[in-house]
Amino acid sequence: MVDVESDGPIPWDFSMVCFGAVVVEPSLSRSFYGQTRPISKQWEPEALAISGFSRDETLLFDEPKEVMQRFADWIAENNRNGRPQFISDNNGYDWSFINWYFHHFLGTNPFGFSSAHVGSLYKGMMKDTFTRHQHLRKTAHTHHPVDDAKGDAEALLAMKEMGLKIGLK
Repeated sequence: MVDVESDGPIPWDFSMVCFGAVVVEPSLSRSFYGQTRPISKQWEPEALAISGFSRDETLLFDEPKEVMQRFADWIAENNRNGRPQFISDNNGYDWSFINWYFHHFLGTNPFGFSSAHVGSLYKGMMKDTFTRHQHLRKTAHTHHPVDDAKGDAEALLAMKEMGLKIGLK
């Protein structure tokens, strides 16, 4: 489960500020957190404010290539089921940043070219496109990406208990 915070709506023109990932398993004990230095001079104050960081603070974050390499290493160390699966609450947004950063800085994305939306999985289970999964979270949605990823991982684990067939170990 992955969550991203950025300073604007799209990669390259704007920057990924920080991101978090959690291995979806009952303990939720394996997590990753990265903060990336801006790659663009453009940024939207309203978007950056969601992360809780100032522009000056982000300018002190680690180089994106180093952070993405650490993330790739963490994925390799924590992946036990073949190719890792990218799941998030806003996969169009989160995946676009992670995919762009992986390809731009490392030349490949360990997640491949697909992702899943935890909310859509729940909608399918409930056979209701208007229902939402957020009530299944236990961890508060704080906009710290590890907290948000944990909450969505909790929702996915609850969905598994409800009968969702998903390969988790």
